[in-house]
Amino acid sequence: MSDPDEPGPVRVLLVDDQELVRTGFSMVLDAQPDIEVVGEASDGAQALDRLRTVPADVVLMDVRMPRMDGIEATRRITAGDGPKVIILTTFDLDEYAFAAIKAGAAGFLLKDAGPRQLVEAIRSVHSGDAVVAPSTTRRLLDRFAVHLPDTERAASGSLETLTAREGEVLRLVARGLSNAEIAERLYVSEATVKTHMGRILMKLGLRDRVQAVVFAYETGLVKSGQIDDAG
Repeated sequence: MSDPDEPGPVRVLLVDDQELVRTGFSMVLDAQPDIEVVGEASDGAQALDRLRTVPADVVLMDVRMPRMDGIEATRRITAGDGPKVIILTTFDLDEYAFAAIKAGAAGFLLKDAGPRQLVEAIRSVHSGDAVVAPSTTRRLLDRFAVHLPDTERAASGSLETLTAREGEVLRLVARGLSNAEIAERLYVSEATVKTHMGRILMKLGLRDRVQAVVFAYETGLVKSGQIDDAG
């Protein structure tokens, strides 16, 4: 008999217009004791329909699909209190991944990622502990920061609500450092970094760590091409 206090498996919805891709992902994920594939969809519109009847924690979302693409579907899913979205992308479609992150995706994953990366990405995004491939997210934003709308820089006044240490943590997050790396850099515990991150998200009204990185670019806290030089 299962313990009612024991957390259930992470419920995943697979969205891709290629059945073979969905089948492959499903085989990998269903083999994990803490992950359950609760449904599949072949495009964004069908994904939204599925989510009305099937509760999911994480959505693995392809970008280029018929009827409704992954960008629009991600925007609609994250507009409410929906599941977190991981975008499936390839190196030659980085601009789509950038658009998806702007739309509210919690992270992205290369479509040719290995089984271990796939599983770790889902667990990571579900826990909210860290964004998928933070250094890759930073490089992606470095490349496309020129497309960030200048009007959004007006939000920089919100930075004034952060303490000096919170601003420092946000800057390091935007540079692609993990919680553990930030803890080592600032000589604090990882739990302290998590606490700072939680307060940053609350004060700035942001959904997750990826949005915090985008915010740092939009406000000029971190600029395109800036590398992690705080050694």
